[in-house]
Amino acid sequence: MTVHTSWRRRAALTTVALACCASALAGLPAGARAAPAAPAASAAATTFSDDFDGPAGAAVDGGKWQIETGDNVNNHERQYYTSGNKNAALDGRGNLVITARKENPGNYACWYGRCEYTSARLNTSGKFVQTYGHVEARMKVPRGQGMWPAFWMLGADIGSVGWPNSGEIDVMENVGFEPGTVHGTLHGPGYSGSGGIGAGYTLPGGEAFADKFHTFAVDWSPNRVTWSVDGNVYQTRTPADLNGKRWVFDKPFFLILNLAVGGYWPGDPDGGTTFPQQLVVDYVRVTTNG
Repeated sequence: MTVHTSWRRRAALTTVALACCASALAGLPAGARAAPAAPAASAAATTFSDDFDGPAGAAVDGGKWQIETGDNVNNHERQYYTSGNKNAALDGRGNLVITARKENPGNYACWYGRCEYTSARLNTSGKFVQTYGHVEARMKVPRGQGMWPAFWMLGADIGSVGWPNSGEIDVMENVGFEPGTVHGTLHGPGYSGSGGIGAGYTLPGGEAFADKFHTFAVDWSPNRVTWSVDGNVYQTRTPADLNGKRWVFDKPFFLILNLAVGGYWPGDPDGGTTFPQQLVVDYVRVTTNG
């Protein structure tokens, strides 16, 4: 829980502090100088922000995001990621909507044959990267067996070192068969895939994350990553959690938003899964550590 001090309380504390300082200075010997005050902590600065404002149907800002296309055999996902605003578009109310549909109007080919679904995946590679800070998104996830929304980061050196040496920080993943739980995970050399280091956060009282918007965040600093949901911290990871394996989270990373359909972890949609399904993103914001 965060306790906010009222402005009146802060003013009173400031007055007392000034009085104390004046008293101390009055007691200094002649010619003595007070020690210089410690520099104030720098305020956090916003380095990336997208509120997804714009007309309904518009594509995302190409200055901030690029759209990935194609299928994903590595996870055995079932969707084909399309370009432009076909499956990722603004809704005109300040949200980005990534839509998964059971369709294949472009006759797309996937690793398993003719694709059965379309969806979208966006990233900031080559447009925005950062080392350390507070990374946050407010989103409402889809529901249903086989749905796999994610907000995550990859090391910007993935093109040269490959995955998992690049490192991966999963801010939020949800799989449809766990409607009330999200997961935060680190992946790196020797602890990737199902061997990733992480934990889950479950809503109380049987609530589902698809019922309303929630805020998902990580606070990332040297040798430490901390996850929270709606401001509630639920895990912190440091190099001590890796049992001697290499910590690869001390370099620039870029952001990714996507909605996958099916795959090894969530399993495929079933007869109870309805389409279309949507990942609705209110905003994405990154700040420096204050």
